[in-house]
Amino acid sequence: MYINDLSPVAGSTHVDKRKGRGHATGNGKTAGRGHKGQKARSGGGTRIGFEGGQMPLARRIPKRGFNNIFAKPLDAINVSVLERFEDGAVVDVQAILDAGVISKCKYGVKFIGNGELTKKLTVKASAFSETAKQKIEAAGGKAEVV
Repeated sequence: MYINDLSPVAGSTHVDKRKGRGHATGNGKTAGRGHKGQKARSGGGTRIGFEGGQMPLARRIPKRGFNNIFAKPLDAINVSVLERFEDGAVVDVQAILDAGVISKCKYGVKFIGNGELTKKLTVKASAFSETAKQKIEAAGGKAEVV
């Protein structure tokens, strides 16, 4: 086999439409743009969100408060999940991922105080709620902010 023998699989490629190359092509004259009008012009068309002069949806809906576009949201996990780990274990993000509690963790984990904990664990996370911290420490463990 030589490099000049290679060709794409049948049906995987197609010839591009050549616009404005005569009426016999089916895309001549107006080149699929129809007759006149805004969309027929070069550079014609409207911006994203334009509704023909009607007040756009993005401006009709009321805005409240502050939305931080740079926020890095943490994954919330209940204290009750920690019961599946062995007594005396060190629980960090990698251990939680390996246990299958969460499938991915982009920015970090925050533990919230829902559920009960009976095992002594060292928990390392980005943040803890006040009740989660109390429950971990009441069970004899440690809550470390990483």
